[in-house]
Amino acid sequence: MRAENGGVAIHYEVHGEGRPVVLLHGFPDSGRLWRGQVPTLVEAGFRVIVPDLRGYGGSGKPAGREHYHLLVLAGDVVAVLDAEGVEQAHLVGHDWGAALAWGMAALLPDRVDHLVAMSVGHPRSFREAGLEQLQRSWYMLLFQFEGVAEEWLSQDGWANLRSWGRHPDIDAVIADLERDGSLTPGLNYYRANVPPESYLGPPLDLPPVHADTMGIWSSGDFALTEAQMTHSASHVAGRWRYERLEGPGHWMQLQAREAVNELLVDFLPSS
Repeated sequence: MRAENGGVAIHYEVHGEGRPVVLLHGFPDSGRLWRGQVPTLVEAGFRVIVPDLRGYGGSGKPAGREHYHLLVLAGDVVAVLDAEGVEQAHLVGHDWGAALAWGMAALLPDRVDHLVAMSVGHPRSFREAGLEQLQRSWYMLLFQFEGVAEEWLSQDGWANLRSWGRHPDIDAVIADLERDGSLTPGLNYYRANVPPESYLGPPLDLPPVHADTMGIWSSGDFALTEAQMTHSASHVAGRWRYERLEGPGHWMQLQAREAVNELLVDFLPSS
């Protein structure tokens, strides 16, 4: 299925019937990231909507970093909801999908039912997480350099992406990046939303999130500290729940599928 936002087509799949839940992936994935969650959510009585965010998979890939700002991405999700006749949905986001979900819950509260943020905490909490988080985020500076970042990640059979990212599904991810031309669009998420100059000004001031929210962080995450997730509680006016998974890395939905599925089904109301 396809929706359109400003001339950019967004590919998405729909599975099941019931209360809608939208699954939002991050870098360098596509909607396939959620293949271990979709059957469980469908069985639990949800209508599961899984888009390829712009730049990935079957969705449009406009040139230029300005097309990948979180506000533009939010418009893509709204376009999908409107195409499906959905007024309000649960949002489950991982990585950049989590950042997008946080932004939508803050700025478009009428469209968000419950929120689940995986790995990435509230944008302000992330910004204020301190030196350890800055050290872990060193790659965000590298990714600002067009051409340089692409070469660094893809050279020698994608050796650096393999060793840095530690993605459990790396061969399939690389095949998708090569087939779909998604590397530069994926890097444009960083270039549009966390340019170096953004750290010179005040942190982003978002309204509090009124949706009931669950943050999930995994102890093996190489890129994100626990503090940037736990401190997100101060930006949530609704009910806040925090879950820590011991052992899995950044891609917890692949490495701890059953644990993640149990949390989603327990937290998200299906009726």
